[in-house]
Amino acid sequence: MARTRRGRQEQAEHTRWRIVHTAERLFAEHGVFSVSNRQISEAADQGNNAAVNYHFGTKSDLVRAIIRWHAEGMDAIRAELLERHAGSLELRDWVTCVVRPFTDHLAALGTPSWYARFAAQVMTEPQLRELAVTELGDTSTLYTVTTELHRCLPDLPAAVQWERDDMAHTLIVHFCAQRERAADPRWAATTTVLIDAIEGLYRAPVSAG
Repeated sequence: MARTRRGRQEQAEHTRWRIVHTAERLFAEHGVFSVSNRQISEAADQGNNAAVNYHFGTKSDLVRAIIRWHAEGMDAIRAELLERHAGSLELRDWVTCVVRPFTDHLAALGTPSWYARFAAQVMTEPQLRELAVTELGDTSTLYTVTTELHRCLPDLPAAVQWERDDMAHTLIVHFCAQRERAADPRWAATTTVLIDAIEGLYRAPVSAG
């Protein structure tokens, strides 16, 4: 009985995994609101067209599951970088902690990957963006990186700091989405380009008015 129950649990986890990865690809290609749960179930080879509803509930819950799955991988990378750069007063070190969790995670996914394009779709929809912010908001490593980065910019007004955080995140996601479409995304080179650009973004002067 226990073996049967374990087998069913493993089958359910496999089904959930298949649905998550199929949904991510379809959302990345067509947009979250252009793809129905029925289409996802069919593309994931589920005989039951209500499989998405059964395993996840709403489409928002499915989007959360995709974000959560990737967030775990990125958080592990961020934690290693935090340990490496602990106590640093160099802005570039903390910009690295912003960029590399995303690009290193994409590199680890192999080719093709879909997450950057999925994230770009989420970012363009206010409702989904708020959902993602809520899902990632309690990540302690992300909070620490942001705090340490801001500590390197004492002369930059707080409102400008947060505005440039948003610019940096937007640049990372959309530039990586563009690179992800390539047969060879060259993630190491992409990482360097982004770190250079975002360090410059934070160091840029603030114009009056």
